[in-house]
Amino acid sequence: MFVIRFDACVANLPSRPMPVSKKPFGSLRANLRASLFDGAAFGGMVGLGETYLPAFVLAVGLGELTAGLVASLPMVAGGIMQTVSPAAVHLLGSHKRWVVSCAVAQALTFVPLILAAYWGTISAPAVLAVAAVYWGTGLATGPAWNTWIGTIVPPPVRPRFFAFRTRGQQAAVFLGFLAGGLILQSAGTQDQLMRAFAMLFAGAGLCRLVSATVLAVQSEPTPIPPNMRPVPWREMLAHLRRHSGGRLLVYLFAVQAAVQMAGPYFTPFMFEKLHFRYDQFVMLISMSFLSKAFALPIWGRVARRIGARRLLWIGGIGIVPTSACWLVSQQLGWLMVVQLISGAAWAAYELAFFLLFFESIAKEVRTSVLTLYNLINTLAFVGGALLGGAILYASQASYTGYLLAFGLSSALRCLTLLLLARVPAMEVEAREMGFRSVAVRPNHAALDAPVLPSLPDESPTS
Repeated sequence: MFVIRFDACVANLPSRPMPVSKKPFGSLRANLRASLFDGAAFGGMVGLGETYLPAFVLAVGLGELTAGLVASLPMVAGGIMQTVSPAAVHLLGSHKRWVVSCAVAQALTFVPLILAAYWGTISAPAVLAVAAVYWGTGLATGPAWNTWIGTIVPPPVRPRFFAFRTRGQQAAVFLGFLAGGLILQSAGTQDQLMRAFAMLFAGAGLCRLVSATVLAVQSEPTPIPPNMRPVPWREMLAHLRRHSGGRLLVYLFAVQAAVQMAGPYFTPFMFEKLHFRYDQFVMLISMSFLSKAFALPIWGRVARRIGARRLLWIGGIGIVPTSACWLVSQQLGWLMVVQLISGAAWAAYELAFFLLFFESIAKEVRTSVLTLYNLINTLAFVGGALLGGAILYASQASYTGYLLAFGLSSALRCLTLLLLARVPAMEVEAREMGFRSVAVRPNHAALDAPVLPSLPDESPTS
């Protein structure tokens, strides 16, 4: 699954230069290869760095609530910062300049984390602020990068190329996460543990700098596409109402809010209540991550046979009980089975949702709608996390409080199926699509963002 030959997806492509660029990486073949390395380096950053931030918060003694909130609350900064991306792109006159600038800024967010690990201390407001800048600079690149990469990769090779890129990034995330867990597990004392975290954050920052470098050497055939225009919020919402995307967004918001009641708090529960070691933590998350990675192409084939809407029902029902299963038993073997089921269910849910939502949207407004989607998604993340945090705060982060949050999360997920039933039938081209893994979470496998150019240019109607 994860053994990728980077040359395989570009072997039969022409090596002639692209018309506009005269830079060393101006050829199509070199651009695609650089994009593959960008995805792998970005995945290394996610696996080594962001994934272990809640564990670092626990290690420096900031408490279980802070560890949960640092994995969710700062994400709203990314959702908000995306709204200024179109203005920033026009100000800079280039999607590439904006993406590279944000990538460098995101890499620099690991510097204060390295220093904090070296000193062995950091305040809760400081770590939340660092995480906010990380998510702000990271998510702000999404819509601009989607537009930019769409001008580089020609339509005939997009399906194969983005499938390879997705698997390469998934491999890098997994290897980074696995290496980080082994490094932390090998630490014997608190001082050694802090040095291990410093190594992880340094490696993550270096990976993002590599990503920024290969982004910088890629060409930009069309800095500002001629048909690019900002889509007003009113026009966007009207478009969603006409194409049934509005009801899908309502369903998404409800699902994410219900999920995040529990999602950010699995890490502190495992470390503080179950007293798991780092290797056990890695083992559990690996189960869901690998399950999701292997299930995605399988679900793509299933979607072609039964349709994306039926697949969304499979995923929507499948994710309902996964958090409540933690109430049944906390034995490692049982939780590994739960994680395997969770990863497969999330793969079905995310693939079907993205296919139904973005393929029903006209190509010229997809990037703008992606900004709206990400904003609503992050607001749901924060709302659900605050609700779960309130439950833990009221229960003084007790064992019972965690189980209550996990159980309520599943109950609310079940209620969201009523919203799914209101989504009308839509005909879309059901197949595998490209993703960018932006985070790894317990019981949620990975947080993925869609690669819009991997979708067909022509959108079906609902």
